[in-house]
Amino acid sequence: MKKYFFFFVLLSTTISLFAEKPTNAELARWNQHAKQTTIIRDEWDIPHVYGKTDANAVFGLMYAQCEENFPQIEKNFLEMLGRRAEMEGPKVIYEDLMMQLIQDSADAVKDYERSPLWFKQLLMAHADGINYYLYKHPEVKPVVLKKFKPWYHLMWTDGSVSPTRSAGITEKHVEAFYGRQLFANPNAVSRINNFEKPAVFEQPNYDMEEKTLKGSNGFAIAPKHSKTGNAMLYINPHVPFYFRSEMHMVSEEGLNAYGAVTWGQFFIYQGFNENCGWMHTSSYADVADVYEEQVQKINNELFYTYEKENKKIDARKIDIKYVENGVVKNKSFDTYKTIHGPVMGMQNGKWLSLQENNRSLDALIECWSRTKSKSLTDYTKAMELLANNSNNTVYADNAGNIAYWHGNFMPKRDPKFDYTRPVDGSTKTTNWMGVHTLNEIVQSINPSNGWLQNCNATPFTVAGDQSPKAINYPAYMAPDGENGRGITAVALLSKIDKINLDELIALGYNKKLSAFDILLPRFLEEAKTATLAPRTRKAIDYLANWDRFADSNSVATSLAIEWGTKLGSEIPPADTEEAATQIIVKYNRMNLEVPFETKVKILEATLDQFEKWYGSWEIKWGAINRFQRVGPGKNFEDNAFSLAVNQASSKWGALPSFESRRYTNTVKRYGYTGNSFVAAVEFGKRLKAKTIITGGQSRFAESKNFTDQAYGFINGQFKTIHYYKEDVLANKKLAYHPGLDR
Repeated sequence: MKKYFFFFVLLSTTISLFAEKPTNAELARWNQHAKQTTIIRDEWDIPHVYGKTDANAVFGLMYAQCEENFPQIEKNFLEMLGRRAEMEGPKVIYEDLMMQLIQDSADAVKDYERSPLWFKQLLMAHADGINYYLYKHPEVKPVVLKKFKPWYHLMWTDGSVSPTRSAGITEKHVEAFYGRQLFANPNAVSRINNFEKPAVFEQPNYDMEEKTLKGSNGFAIAPKHSKTGNAMLYINPHVPFYFRSEMHMVSEEGLNAYGAVTWGQFFIYQGFNENCGWMHTSSYADVADVYEEQVQKINNELFYTYEKENKKIDARKIDIKYVENGVVKNKSFDTYKTIHGPVMGMQNGKWLSLQENNRSLDALIECWSRTKSKSLTDYTKAMELLANNSNNTVYADNAGNIAYWHGNFMPKRDPKFDYTRPVDGSTKTTNWMGVHTLNEIVQSINPSNGWLQNCNATPFTVAGDQSPKAINYPAYMAPDGENGRGITAVALLSKIDKINLDELIALGYNKKLSAFDILLPRFLEEAKTATLAPRTRKAIDYLANWDRFADSNSVATSLAIEWGTKLGSEIPPADTEEAATQIIVKYNRMNLEVPFETKVKILEATLDQFEKWYGSWEIKWGAINRFQRVGPGKNFEDNAFSLAVNQASSKWGALPSFESRRYTNTVKRYGYTGNSFVAAVEFGKRLKAKTIITGGQSRFAESKNFTDQAYGFINGQFKTIHYYKEDVLANKKLAYHPGLDR
């Protein structure tokens, strides 16, 4: 999911700036929730939400989220509703159109209406918690969503950072196809026979190492490798900083879940209860496919060919509202759909339709149900809903079980077809043929080696030599390649004997940049006999004497990362998402295909650049790689306070992730994505857990909780969390019912 820094659009007086006035029935329901809900904030400002019922806990969780970051909640729902242009203007019209092509709100409304009563109560409580907050805080002005509706959450049924799977289709495909509305009326239909192409657009750049594959690690340790004899879980999502918040929700109906919550959602996405824990890594299992459709006009109507028959194309008008110069405007699109799904673009004279499963009632029920699991059996039962379309799962519990599942929702297909590219839509042989059962997908339950790992990479190394074998599964189940983090994780876990919670954290913070074990040796060997300028020779000496760990006091770290980044641009990007996951393949190409002379020129260009920026090319990594937290609407500044960071981009193989870059007004690099909420959990007779979050719980610079966790975040020094009620009360900063002044 793409995230953008929040800003308020200045709207004209034709647009209301206030939330809708509640009805008496709503007020009565809200007040009842508030009476039965208590929020206790501890010394770290983490909210522990206690409710009599699950619905009360949801109500309180949403109220607490709004206190911390209502603007991000509104933004997230605008994205999933396909309504961002109402806030951000015409530049995102086609992103909204793409989302509305994939997700029809009418389907979400139907799902709400057919929801079981217990779940409908949670959905109502979700909307109520947000709306009650807006009612109690009239100074908070929603930009677009004046009143949240209980079906909204059914437009967003996955907590992943990338919940919408589109098989490589992007808004550029959508804009090129629908932007000129070539096929919007009968007169335009005649153009189809001539295959008049939509506007030309650049093919998407599937550079996963620069995008999603930077991130997320999950490790599960069985009792045989634990000093206490208890299973342990390491939860380490890599997402944009402040993308999630750390929260705790408890009810008298068996709920007691702690962990990371994605802004706007009512469940703990990555976390744990007293019995078990769950970590999700983004999966690249194939769960969405593109079909080539043969389209023709017959009597000025559109048809596509399927099984040698002409089938009429379904049409749907979609209106995209957008704000421009303070005025809300509307742009209408006539959109199309085949048996496979919505038409999203055109390629080689054929229309492209998308089959996917991006939102469903079962998916959201699964997300909720797993948080109340008490055993591997319970957790498996939740997963048997087969509705999670974007996540792998690393699991551990207090019975000593560890488990890994690669994906969850997995359509059955004929493995003779290559679904990494568009397939023929005119034949039923390429169709989905139901869904694989849970026991058919790639998984590893209690492997004999005693540990499991996944770092957004192939499942065929999750348990070292005890991993599942690729030969036993169709290729579409696990097209994921290997990356540097996967190599580092397997190397470290293969050597453990017995470790404790702190040693698990230290392992998770290992900063070995394993990519340079591929990129440097050949280059250094060739450099030994090359004629080089003294400055270049000295730079290569730094690299030759480097241990290949990220280090804030290391000149070699600075050189290697800048050099490696430039070197990567010498290799053309992959032409499919699946091929782009082959990160180690790319590093091998960088090593073997780029001539030595080019590598030297790139190094010399790096030295020139450093001299220009910093006055000297011998610059330590910590001098340029910085953590700085800024308040809403503020920019990074080189002259403002910041901290040196001894981490680096996890695309180079480091397990912790600190992605940094320069901005238009800076010469130093500032972190913006990577480690967010990180947890290490031990499941014994009494649960023990330590966590850290980026900077601090509060997004407001005047709060002492703005950067109180920054040092621990950088150095892997976690805080011990308060899970049990007596510990929460002993560390209480304040307690209140929602709606009362804090």
